[in-house]
Amino acid sequence: MAGAGQKRITKELGELTTSPPAGVGVELKDDNNLHCWKVTMDGPSGTPYTGGKFDLELTLPPNYPFKPPTVTFKTKLYHPNVSNDTPPNSGLMCLGMLRDSEWKPSTKMSAVLEYIRHLLRDANAVAEPDPDDAVEAKIADQYKQDRAGYDKEAREWTKRYALGKK
Repeated sequence: MAGAGQKRITKELGELTTSPPAGVGVELKDDNNLHCWKVTMDGPSGTPYTGGKFDLELTLPPNYPFKPPTVTFKTKLYHPNVSNDTPPNSGLMCLGMLRDSEWKPSTKMSAVLEYIRHLLRDANAVAEPDPDDAVEAKIADQYKQDRAGYDKEAREWTKRYALGKK
């Protein structure tokens, strides 16, 4: 069983490094560990995250694809679905498709990464921040009740933490 998981991880990683989703880059964090990926995500244009470069870490469990990966934003992000707690919980995502109860082994990492990038889009996009499934309640409330204030704060955080990165 472990061999099949390794083979799938190798195949998916190969596909993502040669043909990644738009605005996403993927590489191994450590060449000796297939289970830990470094992901770079561009902030989608027309959003408070425009121009930002966001670093994420994607960790695949030993029993992947039967258990979901863990995705952590390493770049600070003002978003209702991303934890701003102190380490080790900072940057953790609250994302339905990554819960054990909702994970489907057929889900590919490209779909996970595309969905995460869609969460950074605005209300006119396919997906957007989901304030009803938030890990940061105050940010979710602001998103729902003061969208202009939310956008302003998200732009400030993007400027402070994600602009000017290589």
